[in-house]
Amino acid sequence: MSKAERFLSLQEELRIYAKVLGEAADVIRDQDVSRYPIFIVHQQEIAMGIPIIERSKNGGNWNVNASSLEEFVTKNLIFDEKVDEFIQTYKNADEFVCLFVLSELGANFIFIPRLSSN
Repeated sequence: MSKAERFLSLQEELRIYAKVLGEAADVIRDQDVSRYPIFIVHQQEIAMGIPIIERSKNGGNWNVNASSLEEFVTKNLIFDEKVDEFIQTYKNADEFVCLFVLSELGANFIFIPRLSSN
């Protein structure tokens, strides 16, 4: 399987989380925590964000922690001079959720379409 095929497969696998992540993004934005929620998708332990999905409890392959642009800046994962560029790249939060995926493909930001709550 090529890297592009693995990436598409990973993106498809993460779609099962779209509804719950969309709801969590709404809470983050509605409570003025951040205008730019970022969900860290990982399989190892990380000391960042707030755990919202644990693979050991949901039978999935991924843990998901809720974070934000502000935390990424504080932890120097996004440098101050790159914030404007990141904001321009950030897709409409009413239509997409932003994922920071730590996988065998490395660390990648991806956006997946939100699923309707209806």
